[in-house]
Amino acid sequence: MISRRTLLAASLTSPFALSACGPEKPKEAGGRVRIRFATDWRAQAEQGGFYQAVARGFYADKGLDVTLIQGGPSVNVPQLLAANAIEMGLGSNAPIVLSMVQAGAKAKAVMASFQKDPQVLITHPRTDIKSLADMKGKPIMLADASINAFWPWLKAKYGFTDDQVRKYTFNTAPFLADPTSIQQGYVTSEPYTLKTQGKIDPQVYLLADSGYPGYAAMTLVSDAFIAAHPEAVKGFVEATIAGWKDYLRGDPALGDALITKDNPDMTADLLAQAREKLLSYGIVETPTGEIGTMSLDRWKSFFDIMTGAGVYPADLNWASGVDLSFLPQKS
Repeated sequence: MISRRTLLAASLTSPFALSACGPEKPKEAGGRVRIRFATDWRAQAEQGGFYQAVARGFYADKGLDVTLIQGGPSVNVPQLLAANAIEMGLGSNAPIVLSMVQAGAKAKAVMASFQKDPQVLITHPRTDIKSLADMKGKPIMLADASINAFWPWLKAKYGFTDDQVRKYTFNTAPFLADPTSIQQGYVTSEPYTLKTQGKIDPQVYLLADSGYPGYAAMTLVSDAFIAAHPEAVKGFVEATIAGWKDYLRGDPALGDALITKDNPDMTADLLAQAREKLLSYGIVETPTGEIGTMSLDRWKSFFDIMTGAGVYPADLNWASGVDLSFLPQKS
């Protein structure tokens, strides 16, 4: 159940950008354009829109033959893109996109399935913490990749310092053993695990609800595929948006069936609670019901935070990693 998406960001280094072969024209099946899409972790509700789009035939309706490749700890989406082993993939968080630009990767983010990054900080029930600001000066368990992801924002906004950081290994035992501990997590994952298995009702603080501007779950597409098949990219974006709408607001049974086929650990209750969290926290939909949307202003805001923290150089051409042209145009 525990998500380890932040592990992927830690593996982004410049050598992957050099491993690309020449562009491979996707094979066609029955006149449809083939798209191999790698997810960022094992099948779960957080990818429900993609599974629903496959199950309901939304991709097929756009002339696409989409194969979902289940992610995991050994799956590195940027490297797969660079090697032309896939046409598209899921980028877990905004730093992945910026790191790809820095490494010279020839790929772009074309939509964001998550308008809010699901990252949370979690505490035991306690009276001395009622907001993120109250965590200043207190030890916080973080994964290595988080140090260059959301941690710079926390330092800039709340004055957190590096001496607060403790190692998080995706094992909840240290948290459960210490009622004063604080750890990171995904709003759709660790809080439920702690409540059902740890028998505590944790306090959960979604970073996005306090202003963290990073998008998450970006669809990444190689530049070569964009150039060769722009209509297929547009169709994929449209079908994925339809898949998310149907998964969240319709009957998710078909998508869930494909998820559990790929990942039998995903029980009905796990999927249902995660889907409810995606809805109640507004992770996928904007307040006006939009899905997939991104803006350059928000990307610039995130970039400015990261450059201010020294994570990326100020002259990085961050906008070269984002392409908004395939998103639905606002009237």
